[in-house]
Amino acid sequence: MENLTQDNWKDKLEKADDAVILDVRTPQEWLEGIIPGARKLDILDSANFMSQIDELDKDKTYFVYCRSGNRSGQACQLMDQKGFKATYNLMGGMMEWSGETTTE
Repeated sequence: MENLTQDNWKDKLEKADDAVILDVRTPQEWLEGIIPGARKLDILDSANFMSQIDELDKDKTYFVYCRSGNRSGQACQLMDQKGFKATYNLMGGMMEWSGETTTE
């Protein structure tokens, strides 16, 4: 896991051919807007979250965010323990995000 600032996140995301964006917030938080292209996995629904990450391709590069960067950091650590190749945590999460968002 690597913690990235917003600028570093955007740079690495643009350069990664196999990037997957994961939003690990709750469904209520998703309604406030997500980063375009993000896949939603609620880390607070722990049993479901664990089964969903078990289905992900461990060889891809994952960019993970939450509201503040705390839960996404935990998600990255869990993914690293399961053998994922690359996980990046967005420091400051959506609270500090100034990039594009969508409500789908």
